[in-house]
Amino acid sequence: MSDDLKGKSSKVKVMYVRNEDNTRQRTGNPRTGKGGHSPSRQQEPGRRQEEKSRSPWRTVSRAPSEAPLKPQPDTGVRNIVDPEVIRKQRQEETRVYGENACQALFQSRPESIVRAWFIQSVTPRFRETLRWLAANRKAYHVVEDAELVKASGTDHHGGVCFIIKKHMGQSVSEWLEQAAEKECVLALENVGNPHNLGAIMRSCAHFGAKGILVDDASLLESGAAVRTAEGGAEHVQAITAGSFAEGLDAFRQAGYTIVTTSSHAGKPLSATELPEKMVLVLGQESDGLKESTLKQGDISLSIDGTGSVESLNVSVATGILLAEWWRQNH
Repeated sequence: MSDDLKGKSSKVKVMYVRNEDNTRQRTGNPRTGKGGHSPSRQQEPGRRQEEKSRSPWRTVSRAPSEAPLKPQPDTGVRNIVDPEVIRKQRQEETRVYGENACQALFQSRPESIVRAWFIQSVTPRFRETLRWLAANRKAYHVVEDAELVKASGTDHHGGVCFIIKKHMGQSVSEWLEQAAEKECVLALENVGNPHNLGAIMRSCAHFGAKGILVDDASLLESGAAVRTAEGGAEHVQAITAGSFAEGLDAFRQAGYTIVTTSSHAGKPLSATELPEKMVLVLGQESDGLKESTLKQGDISLSIDGTGSVESLNVSVATGILLAEWWRQNH
């Protein structure tokens, strides 16, 4: 073997020779003393087998069991969910989102919550809710905003969404069994915009109108309506009847005064004394009340103003009318 210096770097050039066994050996660095003989890769078969047996990652072959597993008998039972059950379950559930709406729902009826989603930033304000969900084995998820958009179906989720069991409507007869002596019930004919419904429920909660007669109780529990109500939906009960006209007749027979509203006719609100016990009837946003419904009224009201616009938004009109009833009777 020989080594000589190459260039200014004075690096040692290492050369290799073959030994008698025709295997390559590497000599050590004469300047540093490092290196030296490295064992040949061609190890003895016995030594390689010994090292392999000591390895914790070795593969162990096992003989097949003398008693093979017997196939389980087919009982014919299949874990299949009936689509009809799923459809019925979805009809009984709805989504609620928005921080105030979900807080109010939890305070009012936590047992109705089926599942919940939160983004991280709102969890400190829902500590009590999270503890209750965990203690009662209710599924909840802390997720990113994009996943909450999918769960709630809207960008306006407010950082939280609940899947809940619907708060079903109450029949007129059930409502009348617990009616108060001084009471204003709202009746909405063909009012379907969820944002208007939410604003109406918020005004009802503020002015103490606890019942709303509607054709479809589920309208009051749509996600957009409940969010717009900002917690007011938990203080309002949907009331249903065989038909809208039948519901009004049942209230009249129970001693309620039926008060209809119109933007074109009727006594000015400012000059009208409102009864203590009444049903306030409002119509759809575009056409107002049907002619047949107007005929059912005992009193017809209009909200007097400048006349610069034809009519007010139904939710705004509701707030004005309820505020005047509250002022006169409370």
